Amino acid sequence: MVCQAEGEGETASVVWSLYIIENRLGHLYTGVTTDVARRFNEHQSSGARCARSLRGKGPLRLRFSCPVGDQGRALSLERRVKKLSRRQRLTIIDTGRLPTE
Repeated sequence: MVCQAEGEGETASVVWSLYIIENRLGHLYTGVTTDVARRFNEHQSSGARCARSLRGKGPLRLRFSCPVGDQGRALSLERRVKKLSRRQRLTIIDTGRLPTE
């Protein structure tokens, strides 16, 4: 599946998306949401809706996002991507491709 890298447009319909954020320390965080821009802003704010592992680790950079379909598929892909090595996640970012099923 080919996806968009950081900063490349948005989709018009509401679907679940997988995203990867890099913090100032270079650590990669993977998550899923129906609105990547809103979720990224929540992480940036370091408020109550921010992922605990990202709090105080800004500035953050959205490195990758990809619409993946329904919630079940998104959660399945998130689990698979989180199990990958850093090198494999960087390959996803560089190529704009998620691992094949």
